[in-house]
Amino acid sequence: MKIQKLCLFGKSFCREFKSFALQGNVFDLAIGIIIGTAFTNVVKSLVEDIITPPFGFLLGGVDFANLTIKMRNFIYTDQPPVVIRYGKFIQEILYLLIMALVLFFIVKGINKIHDITKKRLMEEGSKKAKELSDEVKILTEIRDLLAKQSPQIEEVML
Repeated sequence: MKIQKLCLFGKSFCREFKSFALQGNVFDLAIGIIIGTAFTNVVKSLVEDIITPPFGFLLGGVDFANLTIKMRNFIYTDQPPVVIRYGKFIQEILYLLIMALVLFFIVKGINKIHDITKKRLMEEGSKKAKELSDEVKILTEIRDLLAKQSPQIEEVML
């Protein structure tokens, strides 16, 4: 009996998962992750291969990837020294700043598009509100004609 319930649960779970996975949101997320990963590699290469080498050249031929501080191991003298790679850290900070700047511009662009769309919808809505439908125009004409024919109807309507 428990096995049958478990099988039924498994089937319903599989059905729900299939409907979830086939929704557009999951595919959009997967595409976003793939594009984000590719973009990350491009920005990382930009920082490591294009931006930091000229800075290193200006600083006297310094290679940022190899900037380190070696600390002698006082406790275990037979072990190699501890290496702090602050050059790599500087590169990662530059990478973070570039990614933050790019994301800022993306969000700013999306917000701009959202605002433009919102304004257009508001303008269309106000145009539709200003334009009366044919039925409303006809009913208004009927009301006006009835008001001209009988002043008593106008008093009742008010």
